[in-house]
Amino acid sequence: MLYMKKIIPHVAVLCLLLACSASKQAASPGTQSASSGASSGATSDGWISLFDGKSLDNWKVGDNAGTFTVENGTIVAHGNTAHLFYDGPVKDHNFKNFDFKAQVMTEPGSNSGIYFHTTFQQGGWPAKGYEVQVNNSHTDWRRTGSLYAIEDVKEVYVKDNVWYTEQVTVRGKRVVIKINDKVVVDYTEPENVQRPKGMEQRLISNGTFALQGHDPKSKVYFKDIVVKPLED
Repeated sequence: MLYMKKIIPHVAVLCLLLACSASKQAASPGTQSASSGASSGATSDGWISLFDGKSLDNWKVGDNAGTFTVENGTIVAHGNTAHLFYDGPVKDHNFKNFDFKAQVMTEPGSNSGIYFHTTFQQGGWPAKGYEVQVNNSHTDWRRTGSLYAIEDVKEVYVKDNVWYTEQVTVRGKRVVIKINDKVVVDYTEPENVQRPKGMEQRLISNGTFALQGHDPKSKVYFKDIVVKPLED
């Protein structure tokens, strides 16, 4: 009986140590998963940053590369016509269904755009994909939020020299464009649509994003550029 009394405390300690070890092993996979999620750059609600706020890493530009610079945590488009294409690792820069949004600010008289479902092009206006207009006071009457030359917006929803949010959501054939959370375009591409000459590739497909440098008189700022891939 005395022997058993001496053994029991040792057994209790051993059981406690084994329980602690099992607890740590069970917690380990969860810790690794959280770490890998953080390294992907995704937030808890699925948004992934495409711009690090410091450089044009993971972006690619063809002609007139000097049009794009990084200043104070923003991408500045100011110069001769050029387009800056996302060329990074997120979805291997090939998106189909997604939510995309960016903070944008225009100086007076400026014009720019955000392309989606496009592909890198050395020069000229991107032939593939759609353009979402950025323009609050340029001479072009198509205003911010237009699905350019497809479903255009004439109203001015935001002012120059003020940051606003431009959001594009694509699910299947449907494109929804919001300015500061207000829906300004809700377009569904018809089946077997035929575009006029010069716009043959203005179609829902897949591809990357691009920011537009329109002309030397236009100066437009972009920041907080994020995407949330959706199920295909």
